[in-house]
Amino acid sequence: MLKALVLDYGGVLTDPGEDNPHEPPLLTALRKAKRHGLKTALLSNADGWWQPPHEFAGLFDVTILSGEVGLAKPDVDIYLLTAAKLDLEPGECVFVDDLAVNIRGAAEAGMVGVHHRSTRSTLEELEVLLAIAFRE
Repeated sequence: MLKALVLDYGGVLTDPGEDNPHEPPLLTALRKAKRHGLKTALLSNADGWWQPPHEFAGLFDVTILSGEVGLAKPDVDIYLLTAAKLDLEPGECVFVDDLAVNIRGAAEAGMVGVHHRSTRSTLEELEVLLAIAFRE
């Protein structure tokens, strides 16, 4: 059973989507996933100086930045670290990234991977995996 939503920042949480003028659709989905009791994590290859935008405060149970942990996607160990910080098994986590190589790394670690190509396709896939209606 999937218990966590792990998202990349650049290209995923920054994707404005096709038809959502208010906030990026994956950010809206993240809020909804959290309300449904899923754990959440931000997993980014950002350096240690970068900090998530202030409007993300409280949205993530765990934030893993490559520059702080000395690991980078697609290294299997960064996904294992993320799952451990969430106190979950990798197989209980779904990971969304816009780079296929990072999805392969997550899958190798045991996570369920979703390759973000468009907000619509990603939300459709997450709805199936998580049984949450993300699109209104």
